Amino acid sequence: MKAVIDEKIPYLRDALVAMGVEVVALPGDAVADLHLVDAQALFVRTRTRCDAALLAGTAVRFIGTATIGYDHIDASYCNENGIVWTNAAGCNAGAVLQYVQSVIYSWSRDNGSPIAGLTLGIVGLGEIGSRVAAWAESVGLKVIANDPPKADAGVPGLVTLEEVAAQSDIITFHPTLNVDGVYKSVHLADERFFASLKHCRLFINASRGAVVDNVALSAAIDSGAVQCAAIDVWENEPDINLTLLDKVYIATPHIAGYSAEGKINATSIVLREFARHIDYDGEVPVLRLDAPEEPFVEASCEGDAMLAIYSPLDDTVVLKGTPGDFESLRNNYRLRREPSAYTIKLSEAKV
Repeated sequence: MKAVIDEKIPYLRDALVAMGVEVVALPGDAVADLHLVDAQALFVRTRTRCDAALLAGTAVRFIGTATIGYDHIDASYCNENGIVWTNAAGCNAGAVLQYVQSVIYSWSRDNGSPIAGLTLGIVGLGEIGSRVAAWAESVGLKVIANDPPKADAGVPGLVTLEEVAAQSDIITFHPTLNVDGVYKSVHLADERFFASLKHCRLFINASRGAVVDNVALSAAIDSGAVQCAAIDVWENEPDINLTLLDKVYIATPHIAGYSAEGKINATSIVLREFARHIDYDGEVPVLRLDAPEEPFVEASCEGDAMLAIYSPLDDTVVLKGTPGDFESLRNNYRLRREPSAYTIKLSEAKV
């Protein structure tokens, strides 16, 4: 059994070798059909487009993407040609929650604006959006959420996108990227959406770049419709909009989900699915993380504790200083740890 893997998927190579698999590790954007002629399995991230051009005439019968998103996989082609594929749904929800928390706490600190009592609008109430909602309510934010597929399925209490725009002080986007159909989400935040905002003090996108029209967002910042923005995912990565980059409060290179916990979750998910696919009768390697070098955090409040663990402003300084290194910054990102890895002691109850 031979597998070709994206060399940036952590913990995977050794686990596959332990299972007796021959492994070829390559940069994700360098994987080509010639590498797959005799490879039965392919493990990728979003930089590898898995379609007929890559897969036709190869031995690949299993694809595992160590990501939540899977729009880089031509599902129709795979299904029609007997190629089993799987994504790592929910793997980095904790990491993206941490990112959103840190963005909001950083904005609150730098603007002298307590978050309790503000309205948070969440667009997309999947695994990540739901976790953001639960945290937000716990710290006193009023939460409203928009999710058309869930609304159509009968989930109560959801609001329209127009209501999110009209009522929210903070808006965070977490929808699935759909390029067409009734739930199309490409440019869900477009010129019309930004023009309808009433009092958006902070706009966050940590979902997929194409969900937000970056040119329209840039114009909305100029007009004051968006007072402050935090962007992790960009249109046309890695060739991002430098004009928008200069204007946003927080700018990061698509790393909101890049925690060690998120990565090990993703690798574990696709590894288990691969083992199931090949009817592996041995023990699937269990991937574990060591404790952080400094596992104790003392702070006056939750916000300070979260920012002591991770501050997105540090990544912003680096990206704004070297935007041409977007891909390198992403690929070589030093994985952060999530709050659950630490013992946190607070001296005050307030956030």
